[in-house]
Amino acid sequence: MAGAGAPAMERFAVKRGLVKSMGGNAGLAVLATRYFEDVNVDSDGKFAASFGILTSVQGHFDEQGKLSVEVEQMKGADLGTFLEASGGREQAMESRRRWSGFLDEATGYTPKQRGDKAKEEAKKFSKAKSAIKMAHKSMELMSDLPEASIAKAHELIAMLESNIEEGVPPSESQVKKLNDLF
Repeated sequence: MAGAGAPAMERFAVKRGLVKSMGGNAGLAVLATRYFEDVNVDSDGKFAASFGILTSVQGHFDEQGKLSVEVEQMKGADLGTFLEASGGREQAMESRRRWSGFLDEATGYTPKQRGDKAKEEAKKFSKAKSAIKMAHKSMELMSDLPEASIAKAHELIAMLESNIEEGVPPSESQVKKLNDLF
């Protein structure tokens, strides 16, 4: 979770078919009402809520069908005061329990499965970045490379870099196409 003042967008893989069966962002907002307080939904179907040490939870299903959330959590003196108040520690533990339960239901995956999915995605990004580096190095070193191959390489590199920038994991076939040019 991100610190207060600087929430980071987190994206979680969602089990196939869950977004549709849940009813999209409207269903996600209904789910949020079971775990958080002060739930508000904007015209795009994105919800904003809070609970205990979670001062702000905002979320929606994005275009790629992933759960996209921003979370702000109390920290510093505010957190210390909260924890020292009567029932504060219990409320903090309840905040964590609710966050985890929400993620379980909103993604259809257990914490371990979410971690495995995240590792799998990170590996895809790493392979794509490595292929891009290798392609640039190969084009630099190979003087007899046909112009068509160079153009195709630049096209594939642009596509992979666009995916990386958008947070969409490149497919293995996209990376393989680039690697196969050299």
